[in-house]
Amino acid sequence: MTRDPQAPQLARLAGLIADETRAACLLALLDGRAWTASELARQAGVAASTLSEHLGKLVAGGLLTEERQGRHRYVHLAGTRVAQLVEDLAAQVGPGDAVRPRSLRESSAGSAMARGRTCYDHLAGRLGIAVTDALTLRGLLRQDTGFALTDAGLEWFGSAGIVLERKGRRPLARACLDWTERRPHLAGVAGAALCRHALDAGWCLRIGSERAVKVTPAGERALGELLGIEADALR
Repeated sequence: MTRDPQAPQLARLAGLIADETRAACLLALLDGRAWTASELARQAGVAASTLSEHLGKLVAGGLLTEERQGRHRYVHLAGTRVAQLVEDLAAQVGPGDAVRPRSLRESSAGSAMARGRTCYDHLAGRLGIAVTDALTLRGLLRQDTGFALTDAGLEWFGSAGIVLERKGRRPLARACLDWTERRPHLAGVAGAALCRHALDAGWCLRIGSERAVKVTPAGERALGELLGIEADALR
């Protein structure tokens, strides 16, 4: 029997991710921003020299892209396909499988992430689920045969001033399994546009050094008026 020619490539890809330091870097970069090597080293809890070697492997393997500005080296995920891969793998590890927080600070950070966060470029956690449920309940999003915006949904995005930039092969709407809620939230072009608008309009603010976000009073009013989401569901 002839071995599948993709087997070596799959093994190399799995090997790139199967390291705790590199996994920590990939998860941190799910915030959609570019990080410096020193920032990632602190996040991963390793020396800068050690982190540099790991970043080199991730860049060579096509999982990260790097840019240099002066003496700073910035890295970010090499596109939405990589982000989706990391998200899908992270979703296989449920909250009950995670290591217990070692301090009050870790516990607070974990609670904030579960309440609301960015998942690369879209909203996740209880916030992401609340928005997804509201869109579905109002007939703006269908989930019966995969995620798809309805005609009313397309009109809603337009009336809310949220621009849907349909470029390339990225789906307009995609289900992303939420690793804390164990349910799908909205990703794809629509999910990214909604998240970007929420941050730009001040509906949500990033908090801490990770991916956590919180809904502002202005965001509570906007999401209440546009989607009928109760403020308590956003806190």
